Amino acid sequence: MGKEALKMLQFGFNQDQGCLFCGTNAGFRVYNCDPFQEKLVCLQMRRDFKDGGIGYVEMLFRCNIFALVGGGDNPKFAPSKVMIWDDHQNRCIGELSFRSQVRAVKLRRERIVVALEHKVLVYDFKDLKLLHSIETLSNPMGLVALSPSQDQTVMACPGLHCGQVRVELYDVRRTKFVEAHTTSLACLALSLDGKLLATASERGTLVRVFSTTDGSKLQELRRGADPARIFSIAFSRGDIPEFVAVSSDKGTVHVFNLDPKRTAAIPSTDATSTQIEGNSPKNPVSALKFVSSFLPVPYFASERSFAQFRLPEDTKAVVGFGPSNSSLIVASASGSFFTASFDSDKGGICKQESFCKFVELDS
Repeated sequence: MGKEALKMLQFGFNQDQGCLFCGTNAGFRVYNCDPFQEKLVCLQMRRDFKDGGIGYVEMLFRCNIFALVGGGDNPKFAPSKVMIWDDHQNRCIGELSFRSQVRAVKLRRERIVVALEHKVLVYDFKDLKLLHSIETLSNPMGLVALSPSQDQTVMACPGLHCGQVRVELYDVRRTKFVEAHTTSLACLALSLDGKLLATASERGTLVRVFSTTDGSKLQELRRGADPARIFSIAFSRGDIPEFVAVSSDKGTVHVFNLDPKRTAAIPSTDATSTQIEGNSPKNPVSALKFVSSFLPVPYFASERSFAQFRLPEDTKAVVGFGPSNSSLIVASASGSFFTASFDSDKGGICKQESFCKFVELDS
């Protein structure tokens, strides 16, 4: 019997977007994609298992702790278990078991968040004690986001109504419900500090940005007119993100400018806020925007993308930001890794800076 062809089952970036990880039918791998100047991802770690595949990987920043879920035709672990892997010890040091398949896992230094199809569960990392159980609408994609910053603990997941997002502000023990869309959610993301929430629906035409503090809508961003499947949303780094990037099945990564006058003035949970003066780059809007003032046509009022990066291949891709807020990193399901840059003042078409294959998949 021949060797099984290598297949990638899942891939993504860690919390600070400095590492790329992937789960395969033979184990999991971690790549360093920072410093950006190296123009290539460097294989940092590779763990091959002879007895099964890893369908889901989640890193805890850049440390030795991972959350692993078995996957593929021959899973290493049961798909209904989350295994806490210590790579220094090269073994599992804890596990969480469930009655149904694990859809997603998110980590921060003191919390583990697990998404099942109809529940999101929050655990204490120290003793794996259950802290919070949340009922959700059917969530087969495992949509859940967890802020990595130590300043605030914010979690977002689907609510109990179509298109609704539930936001948990754990530090102030407050829950907010955001009516984000009229159709089912397809993707959601939080900024590093958890103050901003970005969402997309199954239509994939609009991305909306909300304040998690009060649930108010800050911006409405248009990816395009045709329906699309949104694969990922990422905020740029920093206390006040400048940009948000979106990847979809249309093969183009769209970058939108975030209005600092809106995002910086978000009410803080500690009753402080920052005001920013001066002009910033703007997203283009339709020349027919005036129509929206007297007709219910949101198409003309929404903002278009500030910069665009066209992938040379039509496959699933996830996007992140490099060390500079005007640099993009993109990984695809074919094992391709791209770096690109754009003019932070003028926007426009992104320049591809580099390309490499981070994993060679068997056809």
